[in-house]
Amino acid sequence: MGTETDARKDIIAACIEMNASGLNQGTSGNISVRYEDRMLITPSATPYRRMTPDLIASMDLSGDMTGGWDGPLKPSTEWGFHWRLLKDRSDISAVVHAHPTYCTALAILRRPIPACHYMVAAFGGVDVRCAEYATFGTHELADAVITAMEGRTACLMANHGMVAGGAGLEKAMWRAEELETLARQYYLAAQLGEPVLLSTEEIERNLKLFAGYGVKDS
Repeated sequence: MGTETDARKDIIAACIEMNASGLNQGTSGNISVRYEDRMLITPSATPYRRMTPDLIASMDLSGDMTGGWDGPLKPSTEWGFHWRLLKDRSDISAVVHAHPTYCTALAILRRPIPACHYMVAAFGGVDVRCAEYATFGTHELADAVITAMEGRTACLMANHGMVAGGAGLEKAMWRAEELETLARQYYLAAQLGEPVLLSTEEIERNLKLFAGYGVKDS
């Protein structure tokens, strides 16, 4: 593990990459990482290229969900589900939330991504669920995301966007990018007809293979 300053710089770099790749637009996305017993998270409504390490908000993970933070700017309005994932999921140390076009289109339809491609196994199960709708920034939305991500490392968010987690920021970003690719493929296939789905047995076979696949957790 590097220094806390390194972690803050990594968050900013990932935010800039997220927008440059088209995964997100404007300041609608947010990123967090666990550093020791704290959550480091992007501040609310702050252009990524204007961010400096000292502007990243820091929140205590060792206590209760009070919403208190250290830093000159308030944390992202979506800090709730970030906090709960980093607090309760030992397999997740970084969380990426964004509004990519195809993930969001499916989320507007409130449609989960079924086993249309073996890459669905990259997210921990036989599908990628769509969390129920709740107003952004609320405890109800945090509850919905936590429920949708039980046994999963990503989910869609109804009429909103997506969330992906990983044991490190690089893995969380990889999953976010792969999820948008999968959403695009599923969306396009559905325009041509009814997608042919893989069997549960085939996805379970791929789940075992995915234990060592893709960007390594760091």
